[in-house]
Amino acid sequence: MEGEIITIGSELISGRTLDFNAWYAAGRLTASGLRVTRITSVGDDFDAVSEALTRALAASRFVIVTGGLGATEDDMTSEIVARALDRPLCLDKEMFSLLKSYTEDRGIRMTPSLEKMAWMPDGSRMLNPEGRACGFALTQEGVRLYFLPGVPDQMRYLMDKYVIPELLDVYSTLPVIRQRVLKVFGLNEPGIAELFRGLKGEIGDVVLGFYPRFPENHVTLSLRGADEDSVSAELDRVEKNIRALLGAHVFGSENDTMAGVVGEALLEKGFTLGLAESCTGGLIGHLVTETAGSSRYYRGGVMAYSDEVKATLLGVSRTTLERDGAVSEATIKEMAQGVRRLLDVDLAVAVSGIAGPGGGTEAKPVGTVHLGLSVAGETLAGRYRFWGTREQVKRQTAYMALDWVRRYLHGDPFLPGS
Repeated sequence: MEGEIITIGSELISGRTLDFNAWYAAGRLTASGLRVTRITSVGDDFDAVSEALTRALAASRFVIVTGGLGATEDDMTSEIVARALDRPLCLDKEMFSLLKSYTEDRGIRMTPSLEKMAWMPDGSRMLNPEGRACGFALTQEGVRLYFLPGVPDQMRYLMDKYVIPELLDVYSTLPVIRQRVLKVFGLNEPGIAELFRGLKGEIGDVVLGFYPRFPENHVTLSLRGADEDSVSAELDRVEKNIRALLGAHVFGSENDTMAGVVGEALLEKGFTLGLAESCTGGLIGHLVTETAGSSRYYRGGVMAYSDEVKATLLGVSRTTLERDGAVSEATIKEMAQGVRRLLDVDLAVAVSGIAGPGGGTEAKPVGTVHLGLSVAGETLAGRYRFWGTREQVKRQTAYMALDWVRRYLHGDPFLPGS
């Protein structure tokens, strides 16, 4: 079944914003057995949107449109679509009720800008009337059109929850279609592809996909067949082979998170966790506490950004700091040992590094990070060189720290450093 994607927004065609919505929609549709024949990006312009819709209606059975449903002046998708399809704008009572509840809950005034979000082309059907992320659908000349918000999280939720299930239900001639997602850390896309070279001829009709979700990489396995049992059995076989190739680089699947997987391992071992963070500024603790129930294993952390805090709170020797510096193996070991004693935990992790963009030297360039892990009778340390922006260095550091905990508890070797 063929369809296309239209993304609307002047920020897309100016290059100010990357079009992740088109990338996500295309991947999910293809993995579901629905063929995408064209992706079009247009600005917030009546003629451009009208032309794209007209062309799509003539060539496709379904069209996904994202962007332009908000309250700002340039959010004009509903108005443009109404004019392009010759459908008058009508007030959607469900949407208006949602907006009214939204304003009342927050004690703000219903403005014309907010109210315009409730006006949709005649014949539209609201998607997700119970939630905050809203879009609408309509049928024109036998073609199903779905209009989704441009906010990525909202768009993805509606795409997965409503659009794809509805398309698969409508086009009931499609066979059973299933997809699995394996989440990988420590291997980039070329590295994964190189490992997969040996899979040729062994994956049958399973379609593999690669989706970078920094600093993770996701591998998708998609298959369609005549019945549920045969599809599941074949996916089981191929997944087993892929897991054998990727080994401990696979940290989870489907909705797993790195921090959530680490939390499960800590609970299984009966370990408590403490953190000493310098260059990450509390990011590791934030990731850990994103998981509900993390208080069962996470005691807390020390955000030891300055040398003074490292010395006074964590007990790092001033001699060590002066001789080796804050970003060093000696310091990171003392940080890990210090926070383990201070918080009285079974396992402690410490990080210290140079996130950039300044502060690097020839001996310790920007991106240099030291990690330490301390348990009773043992303290381990490693040095890494991460690349990218300050934010990327911090995020890679946080993930690597969590991955150390995961690998230690599972008995897997740590990823090598620089």
